Formats: sequence, C-alpha cells, structure tokens
Amino acid sequence: MDVVIETERLLLAKPKIQDLQPLFDLISDPETCRYLGPAPTLPDHHMRFLRGAGSWTLYGYGSLLAHLKDTGELVGTFGVFHSWRGLGEDFDDQPEAGWITKRQHVGTGISGEAMRAAMTWFDEAHGPRRVVAMISLGNEPSFGLAAALGFEPYRETNLPGKDGEPGDHMVLLERIPATPA
Repeated sequence: MDVVIETERLLLAKPKIQDLQPLFDLISDPETCRYLGPAPTLPDHHMRFLRGAGSWTLYGYGSLLAHLKDTGELVGTFGVFHSWRGLGEDFDDQPEAGWITKRQHVGTGISGEAMRAAMTWFDEAHGPRRVVAMISLGNEPSFGLAAALGFEPYRETNLPGKDGEPGDHMVLLERIPATPA
C-alpha cells in the first residue's frame, strides 16, 4: 500500500489496481450511490478509476483510498483530484475535492477525519489555492462536511446528461484560502 497520509484510524493511499473491484463494490451499494448518479457499470467505474489514478500522474494529487488501520477494510475514497466535467470555466480544470464513504461508516467521523487530512496534505504539497466541489441536492451530510472544510456554495447546475438531456442537479462549492494580511 502506497500510504500518503496516516490519521488516527486511517491509512490513505494512492489507488492500486487491486482496489478496482473493492471500490466498485463500495460505490455500487444502492445506499452509497444514491447521490452519485446512476449505479455504475464496471466499465464506467474502470474509466473513472483510471481518471483518478491519472490525476496523480499528471497533477501530483488525486483521490486517496482510505483503509481502517486495525482491519484494512476499505472505507471510502477521499481527497483532491483533477477532472473536467463540462460545467464551465469556474469549475473545470480546477482541483476538485470529493469524498465517498462506505455506507456502514457514514456518521462515524471517518469522512471528516479523512478529508481534513487530505486537504491539509494538499495545501502543504501544492500551496493553498481555490478548490471546488459538487454535491447533489439533498445530501445534507456532505453539505455539513463541506461547510466544516470551509467550502461555500456559489452556483447550482445540472451535470451533462445523455442524449442532450440534463443530468443530476448539483450545487457547486468552492474553498478559497484566506489571503495573508
């Protein structure tokens, strides 16, 4: 495991091909994917997985897979990655924060622990800079975590859908680091 960050309960590591199926199982859970759009197929997941791994290669940062220290269980994916979503210049080609937590660990503080560590690492490694995020309407736990991390909403939009139809309605957020006095 290529550990990047260690917290009290977690080891956060860069994705490895051995993580492909366990992460697919995690995000395929109906309760977990209800705010992630349609349930993924393995080919779609593979493309997202490659995009996430490529973020590390091209930008020097990306999503981290979190495993419990005591059991090794995969509990989610957390971090800052680089992605183009077709949402406009104020979102695309920006560092994007994101988190997905295994259903059984929602409400345990795992997401906050992982994201605080990931955001601290990102700021130290890449300098404090604007980071964007997007959250589906109704995902109140994620809005709470985003606020705790310093993100504020700045507009709503729909993801690009299939056949020209609008996709899921999202709130776009940003974290702008404080300017030194």
